[in-house]
Amino acid sequence: MEEIKVLMIDDDEVIAQSTAEYFNMFNVKTAYVTSYDEAVDFLEAHLVSLLLLDINLGDKSGFDLCKKVRENYDMPILFISARTSDDDVLIALNIGGDDYIKKPFTLSILLAKVKAILDRYEKAREAAAVSDTGPVPSGFDGRTGDNTIIPVADGISLDTGMHIIRKGDERVSLKAMEYKLLKYLADNTGRVVTKDELLKNVWDDEFIGEGTLAVHIRHLREKIESDPKDPQVIKTIWGVGYMMERYEELS
Repeated sequence: MEEIKVLMIDDDEVIAQSTAEYFNMFNVKTAYVTSYDEAVDFLEAHLVSLLLLDINLGDKSGFDLCKKVRENYDMPILFISARTSDDDVLIALNIGGDDYIKKPFTLSILLAKVKAILDRYEKAREAAAVSDTGPVPSGFDGRTGDNTIIPVADGISLDTGMHIIRKGDERVSLKAMEYKLLKYLADNTGRVVTKDELLKNVWDDEFIGEGTLAVHIRHLREKIESDPKDPQVIKTIWGVGYMMERYEELS
């Protein structure tokens, strides 16, 4: 099967073609399709690393396509849409999207974002292929091969080499932005991190807002908190931002 780094799915052929051409100029192998059915057929015939997905796909929806893709594939999905409502952003992230980019976008910034995500996913896949370290003892903090194990709660650790959460014998996968967000909070344990700081240093682009951040925080809490509705690990500092409690301070 032919390998394609990026598949652009947009019913506006001018946007889809121009984006693909721009990415290919910078050696990011990119193809495009303009419909739901073409996307399904393309994914069956090619190995694709990342999707750029519009919400409006003629008589079908990018939301539906995202849900179908998530049934069979594990790849970053970046929604790109002229629809800017918070409801659309929340739906996109809740059904499996990794990010939401609002049109109009700058091609150079979009390319930089895509290359960064592809690089992170490639490193994660390589780490997963060569490393199988087994469960991490509760409270362990040290090195496992090239992987730093960071305890975040009782029996729960972040494996920075494999980009996963370890909960005893269980391994909980993280999306690219979930991992980056959790790692940033862990690196700043015990300090209040403002929303603006997270938007600047975790996403590092101009496309997303507080709605995207809140959804990712909620997803992280669902994976690490014993009661996500009463978070004890990632605390909300109302009107300011978030803070990850120090492990030894948890009760």
